[in-house]
Amino acid sequence: MKKLVIAAAVATTFLGGFAQAEDAKPEAKPDNEVSFNIGLASEYRYRAIAQSRMDPALQGGADYTHNPSGFYAGTWLSTIKWTKDAGGGGDIEWDLYAGKKGEIVKDVSYDVGVLSYVYPSNGLNKVPGFVDANTTEIYGQIGTGPVYAKYSHSVTNLFGFVNSKNSGYLDLGANIELPEGYTLGLHVGRQTIKNNGAYSYSDWKVGVNKEFFGVNFGLAALGTNADSKLYVTPAGKFTGKTTLVLTAVKTF
Repeated sequence: MKKLVIAAAVATTFLGGFAQAEDAKPEAKPDNEVSFNIGLASEYRYRAIAQSRMDPALQGGADYTHNPSGFYAGTWLSTIKWTKDAGGGGDIEWDLYAGKKGEIVKDVSYDVGVLSYVYPSNGLNKVPGFVDANTTEIYGQIGTGPVYAKYSHSVTNLFGFVNSKNSGYLDLGANIELPEGYTLGLHVGRQTIKNNGAYSYSDWKVGVNKEFFGVNFGLAALGTNADSKLYVTPAGKFTGKTTLVLTAVKTF
């Protein structure tokens, strides 16, 4: 989640007629922060599976953070096509999330929360072989430096799969700062779908991000080992194939 940037302040004191500049000190963050974001993706991939039929997607959201407690909440939306491809309806994914983050001990962070994926008018419960697409997961993450490990656990059926409650997703990654303001993102993941083992798969991503003219641009290569006969569009295109995804996000 993208947060507001707080500028550093420099205090200057004068002693005995000589100017002595103190070290730059960051201003304290406000108790409450709110940010908004809007973006465009060359295609929307989630856990490296195409959500927008390999077509561009419009995305945006809002985030709130209470800095003293580490509590946060937010919402995010994206255009999609996968629910229609599965025989249902709807063309929007609407995410709602809340959690708390902080430090367990010095230099070891945690992040725990709940995330609901809502697909208005998806109608998959009326399609043979599917249940309602709406999904809720709880998650926990620990990190140190640029490295993190995160596990998400579904407390409902997962994305329309029948009898898939208690599915899990393991996410291991690192976000490494590079010279000139670039960030290198590395990720491997494993999606396990309860009682639907043929649909379980692993995924990976290597990407780089940098801000230009106040817009964060990202370019990532990603792919999966998902079954190419199961993860397909109505036209037979493999939705987990290796590809490049370009994103542009403005936060304000």
